[in-house]
Amino acid sequence: MDLYLATDLKSGQVVHGKSGMRDYYVPVNSMHADTTEPAGFIEQIRPRFLYIADLDRICKTGDHDAIITVLAQKTERILLDRGCRGPDDMLYIDKVSNIVGTETAADTLEQFTGGVLSVDMKNGLVIPWNTDPVLFLSSCKRYRFETIILLDIGGVGTGHGLNKERLIEFRSAYAGPLLWGGGVSSEADLALLDNAGFDGAIIATAVHNGNIPVEYIRRGTFCSSQ
Repeated sequence: MDLYLATDLKSGQVVHGKSGMRDYYVPVNSMHADTTEPAGFIEQIRPRFLYIADLDRICKTGDHDAIITVLAQKTERILLDRGCRGPDDMLYIDKVSNIVGTETAADTLEQFTGGVLSVDMKNGLVIPWNTDPVLFLSSCKRYRFETIILLDIGGVGTGHGLNKERLIEFRSAYAGPLLWGGGVSSEADLALLDNAGFDGAIIATAVHNGNIPVEYIRRGTFCSSQ
């Protein structure tokens, strides 16, 4: 199972996200880095794979395109959420895969012919339709995305842990590549995802506070039998 380090960018800094409350993000505090300047931060942590949320671009207050170009040279692959509302919003940079979220592109999902679909969830339902995630995932074959992320927005930055039974239901509902983000608090949670058959996990807080070894994110993989 692949591991992606979640990195939220706001006003030129790496910030800490919690439950999707973008107005209350603060500079990230990591035991593995002494700077929140993005390039320096990534050079110190050395992740193999990155998940980036460009909060300025999502909130229409600017962008971090130049910084993302630099970060793409320091990592193997980046999954980038920049608030795409249509295909013209995608950023085409080598090693960068654009994310399209249900929260921001609900009305245009069928227009995309590639990229990564983020199934954004709050209170256990897919937004903005408040649909059951299992039902939504089972209908996703009608779209043309390469990968799907199940993103529990309410769980981001909380470390509240995962539900084994629900993970198995989610995995059974969609046969393609499936990643999970939000609430991963420990190696035990990674094992739940791996054993359920997920192809990747997006993590941050548990790495920064030492609950998950930084070596895992540098290697970029986790296997429950390791």
